[in-house]
Amino acid sequence: MANTQGPQGNHDPAGSTQMFRAFVDEAPETGRPAATGGGPRIGLIIGIVAAVAVIAAVAWLALK
Repeated sequence: MANTQGPQGNHDPAGSTQMFRAFVDEAPETGRPAATGGGPRIGLIIGIVAAVAVIAAVAWLALK
């Protein structure tokens, strides 16, 4: 099998590694201030409580 890499050994023929590094190195500027409210956190807490309630109900029905 032929060695298709250049003498440096880090040639990426598809360029995907270079594109990924450029994407990661970019500093995204969304123009939005940081979230200071508890909006998303409240939704997460309600979702967790609902999931626990559903699991408890299923377990109660299974053990009944």
